[in-house]
Amino acid sequence: MDRDVMATRAIASADLGHDLERLLAVSPGSGKGKALPDRAAALQRTHKHIAMLMWIDFDLNQVRTFTSRSPKGSEAEMKQMRRYLAAAKKALKAHRTYESPSFRVGDRSYRLLGQRSEDGRTGVIALLDQDLLSKVEEHQRKNLRLIPYPQEGRYRVESVHTDTLRDMTVKTGHDNENASHYYENEIVVRFRNGHPTGRQLRTIARDIHGGSPRKIGYAYIFKSADMNFSQLRTYFAYKWHPQYTEPHYLYLTNDRVVAQTSDEIMPNDLLFSAYQWNLPAIETGKGWALTRGSGDCIVAVVDTGVQKDHPDLQGQLLNGYNAVTGGGSVPDDDVGHGTHVSGIIGALVNNGEGVAGISWYNKILPVKALDASGAGTTYSVAEGIIWAADHGARVINLSLGNYADSQFLHDAVKYAYDRDIVLVSATGNDNTERPGYPAAYPEVLAVGATNAGAERASFSNYGDYVDVCAPGESIASTYIGSQYAALSGTSMASPHVAALAGLVRSLNPDLTNKEVVELMKKNATDLGSPGHDKYFGWGQVDIYRTLAAAAGEDTPLQLWPQRVREKIRRLESRE
Repeated sequence: MDRDVMATRAIASADLGHDLERLLAVSPGSGKGKALPDRAAALQRTHKHIAMLMWIDFDLNQVRTFTSRSPKGSEAEMKQMRRYLAAAKKALKAHRTYESPSFRVGDRSYRLLGQRSEDGRTGVIALLDQDLLSKVEEHQRKNLRLIPYPQEGRYRVESVHTDTLRDMTVKTGHDNENASHYYENEIVVRFRNGHPTGRQLRTIARDIHGGSPRKIGYAYIFKSADMNFSQLRTYFAYKWHPQYTEPHYLYLTNDRVVAQTSDEIMPNDLLFSAYQWNLPAIETGKGWALTRGSGDCIVAVVDTGVQKDHPDLQGQLLNGYNAVTGGGSVPDDDVGHGTHVSGIIGALVNNGEGVAGISWYNKILPVKALDASGAGTTYSVAEGIIWAADHGARVINLSLGNYADSQFLHDAVKYAYDRDIVLVSATGNDNTERPGYPAAYPEVLAVGATNAGAERASFSNYGDYVDVCAPGESIASTYIGSQYAALSGTSMASPHVAALAGLVRSLNPDLTNKEVVELMKKNATDLGSPGHDKYFGWGQVDIYRTLAAAAGEDTPLQLWPQRVREKIRRLESRE
């Protein structure tokens, strides 16, 4: 968690420095100075974490300040901020850049960054609100299960032991390993003889003191005003003899170097070289020489939604769906997780901004199934999967999980799989061998996480159900607030594989979902024990090798030299 916070701080500084350079390109003597207020306002509008911009014209000895939010704190705190501001001005006057330590004003943390233009005529100082770092820390405390999550006593949530379904209390982060969270006053029911009549549903509502149930597929979710799950299960078993009943589970986010060749494509994205170790590790640059994706192959992200106007996702997103609220509401991201996952898959490449996604052209279909707390119900996740399947998805990423084997969710997974969709899911972040769902369903490709040393990430779940692994430690990607963050988790590993599936289906659309999955497993880089093992599955995915295999004998003529060199390299490595 500390590593992710430190990396996010460095990423934020690099990103803001790039923005300040462009602002400094407004030359005071060119007539463009009149556009300065508009540019400053536009920057603060899209980057709400910039609380203040101070423009200094050293030729005219003028200072202009653009404030979007004035910090308010004690006299001592304000005095300290003024000292750092004076130090920033002094540094710029001496033709040096400046970055202050973090300091608090009121209930928020800030930093000051200063830069001077190349010609030395102007300088700019920015006051950066560091709320992003607090969000990353809070997110990773939940995501890496450092604290009990979700908190019992809130949202009418309870927990059961996954094996016995007996009540248990989650007191520590470690207890998450054996816990499956569910809504205490709800139940999922599938009836034996099709669907009940309207009259029968009204009878049930009266008996359990509830309203109209929610229906999806073959199952119904009933909610009672005063009965808990155990009472509801007894009622349905005695009076209705259903095919199955189960808790309405909550699903939580599962967040937590290869030598280059002349054939590799090296994008110019600002953060790529310094922070995106994960892309060279799985031969992404070489893979781009074979395909960069296709707009015809849609990758759905069933998650917390997405920031639709993030500058590094422009043109990459389709109109999605909000399964949390339903209706016509948009799938806005109020957590950051879904935006981060989406950026790993498809952030704009070669635009000189932020990060590079794995796919250049595959469209992303955002589906919000997890709410502002970072959790979602069986119903919302199942509905999200089915909606994505019905709206053109060829690949679905599920960076979420629960240790309970839900038949209701499995029905939704089968629905998508039967429609030739590749389903990819994160294994979880509890460092446990216990199978997590939906990753452990046979129709789903289960993804564990590795670090920069090609070792299993310390938090990554393992077991015989693991199929492949992918980078998952300190992964830089897009984040809400038009920002960037580094996060760790199997949630970050899963979209690497989903993006690869999108590239494979773009290169060879005739492959079935089963064939795509087999290609990714067969061409993974074997790690750990030879062959399949419970820590790495078949190994870490390799984008170039998988795409080369997907191309088969139809590889374009101009790519044959690359293919031949690769075969020679493999032969030499065996000697």
